[in-house]
Amino acid sequence: MKKLCIIPAFNESESIVKTVQNINEFAPDFDVIVINDSSKDNTLDICRENNIPVLDLPINLGIGGAVQTGYLYALKNGYEIAVQMDGDGQHDARYLGMMEKTLCEKNADMVIGSRFIKKEGFQTSSIRRVGIGIFRFLSKFLFGKEITDATSGMRMSNKRTIELFVKDYPRDYPEPETVCRLLRKHFKVVEVPVMMRERESGVSSISMRKSVYYMVKVTLAILIERMR
Repeated sequence: MKKLCIIPAFNESESIVKTVQNINEFAPDFDVIVINDSSKDNTLDICRENNIPVLDLPINLGIGGAVQTGYLYALKNGYEIAVQMDGDGQHDARYLGMMEKTLCEKNADMVIGSRFIKKEGFQTSSIRRVGIGIFRFLSKFLFGKEITDATSGMRMSNKRTIELFVKDYPRDYPEPETVCRLLRKHFKVVEVPVMMRERESGVSSISMRKSVYYMVKVTLAILIERMR
């Protein structure tokens, strides 16, 4: 099977090479595509200097637009599996083999790498854990499936899910929304335990100030998703 690793990147010049090297070392059967979301630093130049395949977006689309671009690339180039990984070094490619095995053996449409099953490694900030707990409750209450880490950006999809995301993908803070969309459509979503690291460099796009907006916006989006 053709397998692709999608790396959305905005100002990840200090960590993007290590991220790709980690994939090449521990998951060499995955191709890589970096989606440079109109970075203001030299992320694009570093990718080109290191022969890292990169798509350069002419304007900043945000995380949703960047990831959807990756899924469009996957579909147009015949990939049957696509995995999303952050460009900041938090995700470890050692888990990709296990995620692929789970995807195939359990006939799942998406496999999410969850840091909250075994609660090992970096657990994110307390305020974000509150939001994750809310999304965990909503997924169970509204869709009958408990998702422990709906905000995880480490997720692997089969071709059926790739095709769905090419047609429709939320613009900002898409992870919890897309999980609930899959559950509403009766796609099979499975979680596996992973350990994540703290970001190696850069600043998260979700500041403390944005956290409240994030929780309110995504909660409303999930409720609307349930009413569709």
